[in-house]
Amino acid sequence: MIRFVLAAMLFWQAQGYAQPGPQPPCGREAVPPYPGLDTSPTVKFWSETDFGRDWRPPACTGWTAAGFSSLITTAARFRYTSGSEGLLRHIGAISELAGMRYWSTTHKQWQTLIVDAYALTGSPSRRRGDFPPGEMKEGQVLYLEQVDNLSGAAVYRMHIAEVSADRLVFEVENVSIMRYFFVTLFHPGEMQSIYFLDRESDGVWRYYSIARTGRSASRLATRHPSSSMNRAVAFYRSLAGIPTDQEPPAAR
Repeated sequence: MIRFVLAAMLFWQAQGYAQPGPQPPCGREAVPPYPGLDTSPTVKFWSETDFGRDWRPPACTGWTAAGFSSLITTAARFRYTSGSEGLLRHIGAISELAGMRYWSTTHKQWQTLIVDAYALTGSPSRRRGDFPPGEMKEGQVLYLEQVDNLSGAAVYRMHIAEVSADRLVFEVENVSIMRYFFVTLFHPGEMQSIYFLDRESDGVWRYYSIARTGRSASRLATRHPSSSMNRAVAFYRSLAGIPTDQEPPAAR
């Protein structure tokens, strides 16, 4: 009987790890799938028990390290009539991220997520104006600084992976250490996100993002999945032109 129970436990554990992980729209159907137009985004917090500690990101993310401490996907459809160039202009308007709000499940209220944000020149980094669409060419690497409500100021690298009239892909990761007071939350490269924007039809776009924190990220930053989900939705709303503090939040 004991052997049977242990075998069953191992079987179901293997079955659980065999479940598919998140799949961005890279020649395959997105997982999770896109919700209907004019509905709330589908946001999912994934745990290691969903598919195992050594999960490997899909190749099209460009991420090579295995595993994570937190992993969130957001899928949505939204209306947008200014085309890919308008989206590029919006993505490059780094200063417009300042004032972004999200629902804090810890404090039970809407709070400012991004206190300040601005584009940077190369090295040495200096504050500059927003990135125009002409600078955001495929393969371009750009830098920006954000002041987060928890971790303060951090420098990020934005890589423009794909640019066409029907598809935009860009990824963002921190290049500086992120701290909360004197505690290190993330080392360089431990906060990664990638965004896929695909034109579905005239005036309708699909949005898919994956946000991942590295295995050694501090538990102070990863132990509140609901707040992390609300942060991910705030970035989607900002890009889609939806008020970031619009009721209801993704999670209470």
